[in-house]
Amino acid sequence: MNKTPNANRKHIVIYGKTNAGKSSVINALLDQSVSLVSNEEGTTTDPVLKATELIPVGPVLFVDTAGLGDNSNLGGIREKRTLEILHRTDIAIYIMDINDMDLDYYNKMKAKFISLDIPCILVINKIDSVDDEVVKEIKNKYKEPKLISTYTGEGIEELREEIIANMMDKEDDEVSLLAGLVPEGGTIIMVVPVDSEAPKGRLILPQVQCIRDALDNGIKSYVVRDSELESAIKDITNVDLVITDSQAFAKVSDIVPKEIKLTSFSILFARQKGDIKSYIEGTKAIKNLHKNSKILICESCTHNISHEDIGRVKIPKLLNNFIGGKLHYDISIFHDFPENIEEYDLIIHCGGCMINRKTILNRIKRCNRENVPITNYGLILAYLTGILDRSIEIFK
Repeated sequence: MNKTPNANRKHIVIYGKTNAGKSSVINALLDQSVSLVSNEEGTTTDPVLKATELIPVGPVLFVDTAGLGDNSNLGGIREKRTLEILHRTDIAIYIMDINDMDLDYYNKMKAKFISLDIPCILVINKIDSVDDEVVKEIKNKYKEPKLISTYTGEGIEELREEIIANMMDKEDDEVSLLAGLVPEGGTIIMVVPVDSEAPKGRLILPQVQCIRDALDNGIKSYVVRDSELESAIKDITNVDLVITDSQAFAKVSDIVPKEIKLTSFSILFARQKGDIKSYIEGTKAIKNLHKNSKILICESCTHNISHEDIGRVKIPKLLNNFIGGKLHYDISIFHDFPENIEEYDLIIHCGGCMINRKTILNRIKRCNRENVPITNYGLILAYLTGILDRSIEIFK
């Protein structure tokens, strides 16, 4: 559980005005001191992340945000960072102080939750600080909120159960990398080139997750280098699918017989983390690119840049050759995603193994809304090497 990447955990985010008791709530839910608690406003300055297991849901990520409505000198910056978390929120918990029932502020946030399809649980905290009659009046007036006290512990278990119920309702959102594509008992070969981009002594996250997904779904998996692929195909009978690193697409396609299906790790992640139909549609924009076109490359992780880097070197080189001129490229990293996406003729996203699905889906929805084509590394490399149809055949 502790080794589950944060990108594969549902993000449960705590929102609310300053001093509403957000940090106290997350500490009470986890029964441990995760966030610093103080009566001073603005104690939480940056989002605090806590990876944990929520039984029976499984691995989740709690995020404690800086308070809204902070009037300090840094309040505006803190609030901006808090609102940026909206795009990766799977479930929102909005904390309200029973002594500061600011429903106007809550309703503004609720509108944002609804626009981003984020389920929200309203929590009224500090019920121990008022008379029983006040609590009774609020219970009669409002049917929606959970009333709690982090001081006495009242209502905490009920809140935890409500969170679990919401998480279980969203279980259908989970997409397996391989289930539905390869039958139980089937066989896959994973092609992992070992070059300067390959981390010494270990596999990269998409390869590890693919192996794990194969184990979870009863699929036999074999891992080989591209140099051993041809002999592996001769040794292994009834191969259902070959999965390759995108940079070896052309070479692997020449080796793998046409009757064996072929795709890439990045394309599998396009299906699991994003919307593969939108990505496939986005590849059509390549035909309309010209020398003055602007391209945005979205990376979800920081890494050393080498002469074999896919996003910054290989894809631009292939695109420039395809267009017959040098295009303009911008790079966005991790959770940075520009406001001015309408300036771009095409957005090319990585597989997204280091950010959660909610983040990528919100980016795709925004691109679709603003008519900006978006695709991903694996699909554009398949297109530029002339094997797009073959690489997506398995999804039909």
